[in-house]
Amino acid sequence: MYKAYRIKSHIKSRIKNSSTVGCQQQGASTLLFALFAVAVLTTAVVALTFGHMFGYQRGYHALQTETEQAAIDNEQVTNELEDLRISNKVLSSQAETAKQELAISLANLEELRRNQQELKVESEQVAQLNQLYAKVITEQGGMALQVLGAKIEPLPENAFEYGFDVGMLSEDGEAKSLTVTLTLQNQDSFVEVPLNPTGYAIEGIVRIRGRFVMPDNFDPLQVKLSLEADGQEVEQLYDWQLGDRVDSMPLSLLDLPEIDQSPIQP
Repeated sequence: MYKAYRIKSHIKSRIKNSSTVGCQQQGASTLLFALFAVAVLTTAVVALTFGHMFGYQRGYHALQTETEQAAIDNEQVTNELEDLRISNKVLSSQAETAKQELAISLANLEELRRNQQELKVESEQVAQLNQLYAKVITEQGGMALQVLGAKIEPLPENAFEYGFDVGMLSEDGEAKSLTVTLTLQNQDSFVEVPLNPTGYAIEGIVRIRGRFVMPDNFDPLQVKLSLEADGQEVEQLYDWQLGDRVDSMPLSLLDLPEIDQSPIQP
């Protein structure tokens, strides 16, 4: 019985110890769970805090970059607008200048047209008057063959330019064939100047123009112009009085303009 009591007491003691250990284990588990929960919560808070800070920094830097880029873009747009404004101002000025030049050109063109019209009228009037004079002269027996004007001028490269104005009106008022010969003479010999053309049709005034190159080692003393038309012959002698080369003369025949067909002034 005593043994049974001891066994019973031992069983009770074991049960009591087991309850105590269970309570201790339950308390330790609760504490571990609480610590785990606190650790998880702390980790979450730290992670959230760092995430928020990292996100804020990234967002701040992104916003700062966008702001700087926007400022750069705004400056570029401002510069482009300024360039466009300057270009528009220049184009407007050029357009205004072109407009003024066009107005001046149109005014000059109109004045030129009026001048041409006036010259045309004057030319027709002079032609009409010349026809009247020619008719009157013809009715009075015509005008004999004669030289109205003559000139010879020095040119570069030992060349010379000649010009003769010849007039004649026949009794019948018809054009007649005119033959022209130009000769250079000195004491010992003469040289005939080649003319192109050598023949003309004369009915009023003929202007004989041309150029020739002086032969080497030939110094003329006189120039003889021989004319023949409608049975009339005329010879005119001119003393060779050309001096030294003119200082303002062009360097080459290629630099010379076309031969002047203006009337020769006496």
